[in-house]
Amino acid sequence: MAVIESARAFLKVQGIDQWQKSAYPAMADIRTDIKNDVAYVLKVDGKIAAYAAVMTGFDPAYNMIQGAWRNDKHDYVTVHRIAVSTAFRGQALGQRFLTSVFETFSTYQDFRVDTHPDNQIMQHILTKLGFEKCGVVMFEGARWAYQKVLED
Repeated sequence: MAVIESARAFLKVQGIDQWQKSAYPAMADIRTDIKNDVAYVLKVDGKIAAYAAVMTGFDPAYNMIQGAWRNDKHDYVTVHRIAVSTAFRGQALGQRFLTSVFETFSTYQDFRVDTHPDNQIMQHILTKLGFEKCGVVMFEGARWAYQKVLED
């Protein structure tokens, strides 16, 4: 939760209202992630530096999109609640974390993520890693939906 709170505070300082108007993500969300075996962390020198929930299969939050996904497949990897502790900022850990997700889920070809329209840092990371903006989904408000399809 410390990583989530650190990221929440960083977003606030940046003037981004993501994670500001509600308790989401809350301790209950993280506990559910752990219970469902979808909670992942990135450690640096033995300390948790980043967190994300990584799920496989169909994500109902991505069923309705204003725009279009690059394909109609229902078996993909979704990454939610990506957070990097401010204690580790400037080390390209968001990029490193997502790259490790590709490696961990190497049997998948399709990766999907959403982010707040004002979260330019995450948009930069996603674009740099080859994600394409596909449209808008509703997940704690309107969010830009990104997809990366790996070539066979």
